[in-house]
Amino acid sequence: MTATAKPAENDAIFERHRARAFSVAYRIVGSVSDAEDVVQEAWLRWRRIDPATIRNPEAWLVTTTARLGIDTLRAARARRETYVGPWLPEPMVEADAEPTPEDRLALADDVSMALLHVLERLAPEERAAFLLHDAFDYDYGELAALLGKSEAACRQTVSRARRRVHDEHARFDTSAREHARLAAAFGNAIATANPQALIECLSKDVVFYSDGGGKAIAALNPIYGADNVGRFFSGIAKKAQGVFEPRPVTVNGRPGLLLVKDEKLETVLAFAVADGRIAAIYAMRNPDKLTRVRL
Repeated sequence: MTATAKPAENDAIFERHRARAFSVAYRIVGSVSDAEDVVQEAWLRWRRIDPATIRNPEAWLVTTTARLGIDTLRAARARRETYVGPWLPEPMVEADAEPTPEDRLALADDVSMALLHVLERLAPEERAAFLLHDAFDYDYGELAALLGKSEAACRQTVSRARRRVHDEHARFDTSAREHARLAAAFGNAIATANPQALIECLSKDVVFYSDGGGKAIAALNPIYGADNVGRFFSGIAKKAQGVFEPRPVTVNGRPGLLLVKDEKLETVLAFAVADGRIAAIYAMRNPDKLTRVRL
């Protein structure tokens, strides 16, 4: 296809697979803005080729997106190493706090904040290989072609990544109903400044991560333990009683909260749940990561 020959049907082919390309990119890079840039670059490359020469457009787009995502993540890792405080993925927020069964099947744990946080500890190729194999059903032959490695090496890479993810992520409950109950209880405890109700939501070894990126007030290090996390949020609740409005939303496919002050978004909260309690809290406060969230 020449630069001047861009039939509308070829653009339509790309649009049919855009959502899948974005889902691959976001899971690899952990940033909505970076994922959108990756998909845009994949689209530009698609328009420079003749689609008639592509046997499977979806496979081509996923492979191209994955390669671009790996390169983007490598570059992003250098920036994240100098990031102020904990770095958390940019959240995907939907207004509906009770996702449908179809939504849960499409999103589930593969985009949960808890899983994306664990994936940050994998090398870019490890992360891409694990996601493509376990989330997008790529076989080892396809991974070998994508990564330029042998099938045996790809098998080892996926196995190693799966063990690391399982060791740190498997304990989290995947029940959307339990998430919704605890998110609502947590928001009510903040709204009513009820420290006891707050503590009752938390597991004994809960961890709190707060991402301000040096642009918003946030804890520079994770906070560990129910007592410490409870005191932190109780202090916020007492100071902000009647000021912060918790609003239920879906954050990365799981029930979460927005904290709103004077109709301005202050924080997006995501939760990981284990054994009927909140085991991890992820607070996104960096305003650069909240620009796509609509109240």
